[in-house]
Amino acid sequence: MTTITTRLTTFNDIPVLQQLIAASVRSLSIGYNTPNQIESAIKYIFGIDTQLIIDGTYYVAQLGETIVGCGGWSKRNTLYGGDQHKDVEDPLLDPEHDAARIRAFFVHPDYSRRGIGRLMMAVCENAAQSNGFKSFQLGATLPGVPLYEAMGYRPIENINQPMPNGEVLPIVKMHKAL
Repeated sequence: MTTITTRLTTFNDIPVLQQLIAASVRSLSIGYNTPNQIESAIKYIFGIDTQLIIDGTYYVAQLGETIVGCGGWSKRNTLYGGDQHKDVEDPLLDPEHDAARIRAFFVHPDYSRRGIGRLMMAVCENAAQSNGFKSFQLGATLPGVPLYEAMGYRPIENINQPMPNGEVLPIVKMHKAL
C-alpha cells in the first residue's frame, strides 16, 4: 500500500476538495442525518474556509497523487463552516487563553476507516501546539464524534445549527486539553 502523505492545501486544490467534501458528507452521514439535512449542510455549512488556506493551516492527505482527505486547525474564532457560512472577519485567538480550532475534516468515503482522520488530527494538533496552543476545540458532526472521542475529545455542548431552508444540523462542540 502506498504511504499517506500530507501537505498544505493550495487554492488549486479547491475544486477537488469541494467534490471530496460532498462525497464524504453524502456517504458517511447516512444513518446519522436525514437526506435533507445532508444536502442542506453541503449547501449552507460544509465547504472550504479559504481563510485556513491563507493562514497556512489547512492540509490535504494524499495517497500517491490522489487527495483522499482534508482537515485543518485555526488560530481564529470560527468553530466550523466554509466561506458560505461566514459573513464577518474572523478574529484571532490568544493561544494563552483560547483553544485552537480543529476544522473541516473530511475523508473520501472510498478511503474511510484507514487512519486518515487520525493522521490529519495529529498533523493539526502538532501544528497548533507548535504555535503555542494548549487546548483544542471542534464542532463535530455526528459521524465524527466516535473518532474524536477516541482521540481524547470530550463533548461540552450540543448545538442545533439552523440552516436557511429550515433544516437543522446537530453539531457537538468538543474540547481537548493537553
